[in-house]
Parts: sequence; structure tokens; C-alpha cells
Amino acid sequence: MTLESHLRARRATGHKLLVPYVTGGLGPGWLDYVRAAAAAGADAVEIGIPFSDPVMDGVTIQEASQRALDAGATPANVMADLATVDVEIPLAVMTYTNLVAHMGFRRFAARLTDAGIAGAILPDLPLDELDGWATAADDAGVETVLLAAPTTPDDRLGAICERSRGFVYGISLMGVTGARAHLAEQASVMGRRLKATTDRPALLGVGISTPEQAAEASGYADGVVVGSALMTRVLRGDGPDGVHELVSKLRAALDGD
Repeated sequence: MTLESHLRARRATGHKLLVPYVTGGLGPGWLDYVRAAAAAGADAVEIGIPFSDPVMDGVTIQEASQRALDAGATPANVMADLATVDVEIPLAVMTYTNLVAHMGFRRFAARLTDAGIAGAILPDLPLDELDGWATAADDAGVETVLLAAPTTPDDRLGAICERSRGFVYGISLMGVTGARAHLAEQASVMGRRLKATTDRPALLGVGISTPEQAAEASGYADGVVVGSALMTRVLRGDGPDGVHELVSKLRAALDGD
């Protein structure tokens, strides 16, 4: 099952797309968060492979990543865990280029394929520097999701949309990840620009925290990525039931229920 074909199929049936984020390796039962998200109606799940210097992440994801690192999380054991998870939706990992380069692009891509992981998001790897990773990923059948920011010029946005695989990840505001009280005004502009540029699934993420914000953002794009709001629940000890509850509410909001 490829990430993009699954998301396109879901979109074709009239669904808005929902991709929750879970930090990998966050305690011995962390796969239960992935299962809970899938059972609650996620269309795919983004798994963060923890890194000690996460430049895109705000305080919530940073704390989750540090807890996972303290618990012994590594790229190898996060991927090994994911190889055992029994969900019927695609998975994509999000991590940073240093970790990938340390293992080696081809080895990392092969490990993803072996674990049944469909996609990869490397937020600090710009379009101009993709070649080594993109070749390895393409050869291994791993879909590289690229990010576009509100400040991305139109010509570069077109190139990002053309090269991205799986979906295009539109950043809804300038800044790091984290919950916000209101959806950023930039989200509507970003979503409309993506939809005018590409037929590839276009999702908005960063700063989307509530079911109401998710529903509003999905009016401008094909769906949303939600991370910090979910991980806030995990960090405060809500467990898989808390993940299931929030993802269910997000799913209902996107479906107009």
C-alpha cells in the first residue's frame, strides 16, 4: 500500500484526510498510540523518530522526543517496532537528515521498506539537496514528502509539488510546531496555493490543535496533520484512550459530523 495511492483513494470518496503524529519510542507501549489513532479514523500516521536537535519542533514535540531518547529510542529500534504494528493504513516517518545520513541513505531507505513504512519526511532537507536521499528513497519505494512554507515563491512551490511523493505538507504558519489558540491566517493562503498548484494530496500542518481548527483548515486543503495537540495528551498520561478520543473528534469534525 503506497501512501499517495491510499490518500488519493480516500480523497476520491469525498473524505478529508487526517494524519496524526506520534513520537516513536515513547515508552514500551508506544505502538498502542499508533493503533489507537488508526482505529479512530486516521488515514495515515506520521511517526517521529526522535532527534536531539529537532529544529522544526516546538516544546511539546521536543519534550516527547527527549523522553523517547531517554527511554533508549533509536532509528533502528523505532523501525523494528513499526515492523510489528498491525494497522491497515500507511505509515510515514519524520526525522532529521543527520540521523538518516549517519545510517546511510540507502541503508535507511531499505530499513524503512523492510519495516513496511511507506513514506519519509525530512523537514531540514531542502529541495535543492534532495538528490542523494531522493534517489535512495525512490529506489527503495519510499515516498519522500516535501514541505512548503507560506513564504515559498510560486516557482519553487511548483517544483516542490512536482517532486513530492505521498502528499505535499503545507506549513500553515511560520514557526515551530505547537498548539495554537486560533488557526493562522496563513493557513488559508497556503492551502489555496497548494490546491491551485497540484493535484497531489495537499495537507496543512503546524499549529492545528482542535477539531474546529482541523475542519477550518481542511476547507482550504485536502486535510490536516495534527501532532502537538495529540502528544500533549500522551505526555500528561492520557494513554491510548486519550489518543483515540482526540483522533475520533478530529475525524468527526473533518467528516462534518
